[in-house]
Amino acid sequence: MSLSKQELFDRIRRDSWQQQLSIRALSKKYGVHRRLVREALSSPVPTPRRRPVRTSPRMEPYKKTVDAWLRADLEAPRKQRHTVRRIVARIEEEFGEAIPYPTVRDFVAARRKEIAAQAGAPVEAFVTRHNALGADAEVDFGDVYVDLAGQRTRCYLFAFRLAYSGKAVHRISRSCGQQAFFEGHVHALTTLGGVPAGQVRYDNLTPAVKKVVFRSRSREENPRWTSFHEYYGFTPFYCEPGLRGAHEKGGVEGQVGYFRRNYLTPVPQVDSLDELNGRLAEFEAKEDERRIGARMRTIAQDFAREAGHLLPLPDDPFATGITLTPRVDRYGMITVKMCRYSVPVRFIDRKVTVTLTCDDLTVYDGRREIACHRRLTGRGAEHLVLDHYLEALLTKPGALERSEALHQARADGTFTAVHEAFWAAAKKALGDIEGTKALVKVLLLHRHQQHADVVAGIRAALAAGTFNEDVIALAARKAAQESGPALTVTADVPASQPMDLDPAVTPLTSRRLARALPADQRPLPRLEQWDELLQLRRKDSS
Repeated sequence: MSLSKQELFDRIRRDSWQQQLSIRALSKKYGVHRRLVREALSSPVPTPRRRPVRTSPRMEPYKKTVDAWLRADLEAPRKQRHTVRRIVARIEEEFGEAIPYPTVRDFVAARRKEIAAQAGAPVEAFVTRHNALGADAEVDFGDVYVDLAGQRTRCYLFAFRLAYSGKAVHRISRSCGQQAFFEGHVHALTTLGGVPAGQVRYDNLTPAVKKVVFRSRSREENPRWTSFHEYYGFTPFYCEPGLRGAHEKGGVEGQVGYFRRNYLTPVPQVDSLDELNGRLAEFEAKEDERRIGARMRTIAQDFAREAGHLLPLPDDPFATGITLTPRVDRYGMITVKMCRYSVPVRFIDRKVTVTLTCDDLTVYDGRREIACHRRLTGRGAEHLVLDHYLEALLTKPGALERSEALHQARADGTFTAVHEAFWAAAKKALGDIEGTKALVKVLLLHRHQQHADVVAGIRAALAAGTFNEDVIALAARKAAQESGPALTVTADVPASQPMDLDPAVTPLTSRRLARALPADQRPLPRLEQWDELLQLRRKDSS
């Protein structure tokens, strides 16, 4: 067992007093020299270890010269002062001596502070900030790695922390762009149930700040960010650039690292970010029972006092997505934020409307949804859906085998081993061209029927030795009837994409439903004229 010297002294003195052990016995028991035992018995406090004075003979002739350079730096502009590398280069240029960089670095690190103190330079001090209830908050992004569907992916952790209670809300996204920035705020404010009444502190993030006005606190904001914080009614405060600014929001700077070390280590393994964000809520619930530093109350107890001082949320959340109108190229693809996504080939050379959020990209033709993708983050990345190219493959069946869309369909599991077996059998029986066309016609069935039902129909067709798509469709309908009611697949959405039972309708919020509807002041309708019409009809018929 490893003991500190103080603990060893205490045990030696205790055993000498209680057990009356001799110096030799104590030396043998603890495996130390008798000289150390005598030292412990003579004094309860160990003698401080003498630190060796390290000299640098090669640096000795140039110490006074370097001191003069460092003193001159006190009057020089900040960006034109000597660095360690420049001092090494000057010594070699002026004296012809090549001194190792670590030797000069260690000397300069100690002497720069001593010379500044001798010259009376002001010492940097930190001032404790008073945090009022429900007033201030801090925001930051930090990178974190996630094993996402078996692939290590760099993601970003958004943290929103209330300054008084230390209550923090987190969200992980694939990017740290403006949509992730906005959606993190919406999630945090909704979770907290209110808006800070004071300032929210930020770095000079690109989603918020277009330009930092030189040597001032003024910032030229992104117009969309201005609309966002004015919509929620909070005031942003931008910290100084660099390390000095990090000290102005030290709470959230430490929060990101603390949360990453304690809840995201080891690297989390999940199938989707939605699953991981669901876990974050459990982690935050554990954090509510923690006490920060020497505080007497937990985070949850402090937040219970603070929640009532937050400003109310707007009736509806801010629309965080952006709308773009790219044109579909001849490959049936659109380019959004330097990434490419496929759309049905019938929209080639037409402009479509794209709604881009932090995690998803949805493509519309007018008001009709025609494609939906998970948002890509790598520059030049592509996502192709095989279903989008089926009409083209009916006329160009030879292009299927080496197509990127087929490669990605195999990778994500939508083109299964059953499809492969059907394709191989169809080509053997009908030839390469006709066999591939038969496969494409079967793939078209996925637009109207469930993926599992079509796969069951393909198995039945293989067992019967037929390649007719009508037979497969009939077998798929039988499989659907046996498995019970299922969702209806529309022609414009691939079967691999999950669909909601209800159409996308914007509901009334709970705040609106809680309000009493105004009384209807309109007069009741008069029906006398309708009665006259009925009487005229009776006269005419008579």
